[in-house]
Amino acid sequence: MEPRRIVLAVILMAAVLVATPLLFPTAKPTPAQLALVADSVRADSVARASSPTTVATTRAATTGSTATATPAAALADSAHAPQSAGAAGAVTAPIDTTPITTARAVYRTTNRGGALIGAQMTQYETLQNRVKGKGDAVELALPGDALLSFRLVMPGDTLRLDRQIFRTTTTTDNNRTIVRYDATVANRAISIAYTFLPDSYRVNVSAHIASAPTNAFLLVDLPPGFRSSEADSTEDRRHLAYAYKPEVQNAKGVAFSSVDPGEMKIGTGPLTWAVAKNKYFMVGMLAPKGSVGFAELDVTGGVRTSKVATRAQATAVLPLVNGATSFEVYAGPQEFTRLVAMGREFETSNPYGGFLQGVVQPFATIVIKLLLWMKATLNVSYGWILVLFGIAVRVILWPLNQKAMRSSMAMQRLQPELQAIQTKYKSDPTKLQSAMMQLYKDHGMSPFSSLTGCLPMLIPLPVFFALFFVFQNTIEFRGVSFLWLPDISVKDPFFVLPVLVAATAMILSFIGMKGVKANEQQKMMMYLMPAMMLFIFFSMASGLNLYYFVQNLASLPQQWLIARERGRAGPVISGTPVVSRAGST
Repeated sequence: MEPRRIVLAVILMAAVLVATPLLFPTAKPTPAQLALVADSVRADSVARASSPTTVATTRAATTGSTATATPAAALADSAHAPQSAGAAGAVTAPIDTTPITTARAVYRTTNRGGALIGAQMTQYETLQNRVKGKGDAVELALPGDALLSFRLVMPGDTLRLDRQIFRTTTTTDNNRTIVRYDATVANRAISIAYTFLPDSYRVNVSAHIASAPTNAFLLVDLPPGFRSSEADSTEDRRHLAYAYKPEVQNAKGVAFSSVDPGEMKIGTGPLTWAVAKNKYFMVGMLAPKGSVGFAELDVTGGVRTSKVATRAQATAVLPLVNGATSFEVYAGPQEFTRLVAMGREFETSNPYGGFLQGVVQPFATIVIKLLLWMKATLNVSYGWILVLFGIAVRVILWPLNQKAMRSSMAMQRLQPELQAIQTKYKSDPTKLQSAMMQLYKDHGMSPFSSLTGCLPMLIPLPVFFALFFVFQNTIEFRGVSFLWLPDISVKDPFFVLPVLVAATAMILSFIGMKGVKANEQQKMMMYLMPAMMLFIFFSMASGLNLYYFVQNLASLPQQWLIARERGRAGPVISGTPVVSRAGST
């Protein structure tokens, strides 16, 4: 298939994606929604994001009910921002941390501002510096950071609740642990309650402010960073991002690296959910089903101490209805089935594909569902799942590829006659068109036969793109070993698979050129394409390399049969580089 036909097909796909939102635009938020938060609140967000230390909270061991620390250590950040006029001055009450153990995690809250300050994933171990045995449990929060903290906005004032000491009450109800924090701030009773669901990563959060004015808002600050637990911590930090879901639009992502220090980006509401995430874990807030949603999400770039952006600040703005608001929290791994179970399209919290999201995201969802189904059904390693998946894709597409290859071969044999007609009638466009149409008719073809014949070749491309994105965040692949590969979610440490991918691509190209009188350009492409594939796959996840290597191996029999068929029919003079067909999947 000629490269220009591939380009044309991709352009047509992109045109459909671009035209769809233009033809069916979504409603924009009103100016009143964008003005819900005062300028002073956004200035406070910039100051918090620009400070290397945002919230200095005490840490306690994960056993026991309460731990006590000195107030001085917990209030180390009090000099970073001025005290609100409505807030209390110095805090003198003891600061304690309450650990809550569920079947899957250990969460920690503090009476300082009623914040969620820690989440330990007991079902997942760290992969850093692991040689033998199990690593420690994954911890999400960085020292000194909170996973969720609160501020209260009222006309003319912003109250930093993380400077207030609350009274702690812990109860249980139907196997659910409830931690409630109460305080009086600026002559208003404020309560924040957490309900931890057993055998889950879900937490229900509610807040109530007595006598709150109608235009008051609760600001919820998401974590400004995550502790890395991966073997490749740099790759983990590259995935640091916030994401949010407008009610009537696709999910949108804001990578830490896409926001300069102090720069602010605003996601206007109503929003269904907002998350902070790294490569495999996340802390997300979800508006209750049927509610009005969050008013907006403000993202501010943080200071950078290296080339990789590791700090940012995101604040969800929640309107208070009769002084109250509530939301759900998911603080845990990006397990696909659990995200789907949350509803509200929460599984799209990793927005894939950029401007091609409309195509890539559905394919990614289909691919991960198929892989999870195969895993549950066959109960074998994900390495073997990828091998079987690669073979299955080739077998399913065999008839379409066979038809496409034969159509391409027929067009190649037609080229000499088409060139003769073009030479004969080059000065008479009318006769040229008539003669060409008659030639196509005599051979049972049409001018579009080459394009329609090549389209089946493009079908595996969305699968490949989907797998590329799936491997970026699918925690099910995390730490999975296969053969000599210690982890299929990271690159091959010995670079064996990239070399095998390039070698099999070269063999496919060589077989595809049999029976074709190739020109110099085709001969050059036969060597150039495998070299390009070696470069592209060199640093890709080893599981993705494995899938593509199996795809190439499964393509060899079909390519060989077509070459034999071409050989029996005699040599062909073609302007179509056969290597483009061999390397298109």
